[in-house]
Amino acid sequence: MALPVYASPLERVWYYTFRVLCILIFLFLVAPILIVIPLSFNVEPYFSFTHKMLALDPSGYSLRWYDTLLTLGISAPEDAVRDSSWWSQVWEQATWVKAAKNSLWIGMWATILATVLGTTAALGLSRPEMPYRRLIMALLISPMIVPIIIIGTGLFFFYSSACISPDNWLGWLLSPFLSVKGCLANSHLGIILAHATLGIPFVIITVTATLSGFDQSLIRASASLGANPRTTFFKVIMPLILPGVISGALFAFVTSFDEVVAVLFIAGPDQQTIPRQMWNGIREAISPAILAVATILVIVSIAMLATVEILRRRSERLRGVTPH
Repeated sequence: MALPVYASPLERVWYYTFRVLCILIFLFLVAPILIVIPLSFNVEPYFSFTHKMLALDPSGYSLRWYDTLLTLGISAPEDAVRDSSWWSQVWEQATWVKAAKNSLWIGMWATILATVLGTTAALGLSRPEMPYRRLIMALLISPMIVPIIIIGTGLFFFYSSACISPDNWLGWLLSPFLSVKGCLANSHLGIILAHATLGIPFVIITVTATLSGFDQSLIRASASLGANPRTTFFKVIMPLILPGVISGALFAFVTSFDEVVAVLFIAGPDQQTIPRQMWNGIREAISPAILAVATILVIVSIAMLATVEILRRRSERLRGVTPH
């Protein structure tokens, strides 16, 4: 909002002071992120700006740490020809690539599970005849409130005792996703369930917010035209709440992709995700390659946030709300 021409001197001072404060707060929040990005291009193995970097000397910048993400853990020499066999080794052996594959695999299934369960819960909680709605809502979003260290500890003890015998059909079906002993701990399935537990509250909140502006008369109109509940859901309800569902799914995926505490408690050596690999790198062998990974994650997060904002505006247009 522009400053009106009739504003008093005090109003003018507050107008510019308020904007300066907003800019300072914004810089305070994003400064740690902005510092990581140029440091990831440091040619030296340091976590600080060198004299060449401060002087904007091109020789002080390099992509060596991004290259390390591809070469760490492979048996091929550094000067090997990067042909199809080299890229095959990168895909199969590179430490960071395997961590990225694990993160994407776990994040994809955790997002699907969290989106389905969270959307179903939000649809039930949106019905006025639902008993104990506030209590159930509080329980479902509790993973957002309870400290993650407590959730991780509880999941560890629960998953360590939750074992499925491979002799029955369920154990045989889930055996590729369970640990050697058939337990959820130290298994991909355990991490997927844990990440889905942490992502469900975000889906519930976003879908519930979308349903708050949903016109219930559309459901009655659909029923009066002869549509069954299944047709009504997929033809009427789902298209209108889809932006909220996708936004919740993106939040669930980001939650899974960035989670490290639960992974430290319940994951085994074969379930190295990107955050856990970064944690191991900080503890064992500090390398600026971590900054390169952090920069990539920042770019991915910005892209997802932009997608969420686009979907939010689309949802407002579908509901007839004009953004100001």
